[in-house]
Amino acid sequence: MYNLIDTHAHLDELQNLDSTLDNARGKGIVAIIAVGSDYRSNIKTLEISQKYPSFVFPALGLHPWQLGELNSSQVNGELEFIEQNIAQAIAIGEIGLDYDKRVVRRAAKEFQKEVLARLLQLAKKYAKPVSLHTRYAWRDALQLVQDAGTAEAVFHWFTGFSSVLRDIINGGYYVSATPAAEYHEEHRRAVKETPMDKLLLETDCPVYYGRGTKYRSAPGDITRSLGAVAQLKGIDEATVAEHTTRNAIEFFSLRMPLP
Repeated sequence: MYNLIDTHAHLDELQNLDSTLDNARGKGIVAIIAVGSDYRSNIKTLEISQKYPSFVFPALGLHPWQLGELNSSQVNGELEFIEQNIAQAIAIGEIGLDYDKRVVRRAAKEFQKEVLARLLQLAKKYAKPVSLHTRYAWRDALQLVQDAGTAEAVFHWFTGFSSVLRDIINGGYYVSATPAAEYHEEHRRAVKETPMDKLLLETDCPVYYGRGTKYRSAPGDITRSLGAVAQLKGIDEATVAEHTTRNAIEFFSLRMPLP
């Protein structure tokens, strides 16, 4: 059993949280970064982190999927809440862009980019790392991150082009591996091409994974991410655990000893 950190989990969406987190601890998880996606989610995430101090660390965000429900005034309210509670947050996330046609139909690309730019400025103002959702918007997301002068960013569950990935890595940013690295070819390629010193592990729970038979993920499934990375890199799981946990501690400035 290794010391592992789930760097991206939607704990506010989980049922039976106590037993789920007990199971995670039993699999070697020493910390979880719980990400928020809107006002209600952010409140719940803060509450969970207060219930599990020094184990659950909150990130406050505004997911692009939520933007179709919000007008400009409501977006202002979302950002004000994040700023008012920024001292409690270890990062800003989940934020980003999503150019899937179903999302763009409800939240135009320019609106998404405007909101992301504001969130990135907030992260810079308070020196917080960001956790980014970038589906089909990899180049635009990276450009906004660079334009904002963002110091620390992780492109979570990256499935984009190798050319964008190279620029992400050259920019000093990170990529995170999910359990989809067991089977999703674009994600597998991205994980394989990302150097170990820029790689994190995550579950994005409680999303469903698998082809054919699917399962609803929990933080304990970080061991699947670990195993997939070890297989893709051709190195042992202990080495992957050591590198990714150290990366997470440094990226999120966690107050815990390095492995």
